[in-house]
Amino acid sequence: MDLRVAAYAVVERRGRILLTHWRRGHLHGWTLPGGGIESGEDPREAVVREVREETGLEARVGKLLGIDSRIMVREEVPEGSDPELHTIRIVYRATVKDGPLRHEVDGSSDEARWVSIREIRSLRTLSLVQTGMRMAGMNGRRAPARQAGKQGGKSGRPRK
Repeated sequence: MDLRVAAYAVVERRGRILLTHWRRGHLHGWTLPGGGIESGEDPREAVVREVREETGLEARVGKLLGIDSRIMVREEVPEGSDPELHTIRIVYRATVKDGPLRHEVDGSSDEARWVSIREIRSLRTLSLVQTGMRMAGMNGRRAPARQAGKQGGKSGRPRK
């Protein structure tokens, strides 16, 4: 089973949250900015790098909100590969400097957007959005969001 450790940011400003649109093949949905930690990289540095890559904004990392660990079953893996992935998601509060959003080029995200917290329930979101909002104490301010098809996270759906 593969292991993926990643760091993400919950960035809220004036009733809106910063999201990125993740896409892999036919699977897609809105998620928190962030991603995989490179070998030897500090998780806080990974969040700053990933927010910059996915949104063009400069992040300042705040409080550690929590760590989410789950086993995913990836939908699209090379033949002969183990579809199970253990993903550890480290979630921080963060702020960003004002500036224009810039969409990631040649990455797993194709759009960045400030989304009203009330609007989140109408979007196709990955489970990480609800996980991060719950960790940030934002769960009482909106109705449960729809999940992106069978997708349980950035890398696949939860194992039953």
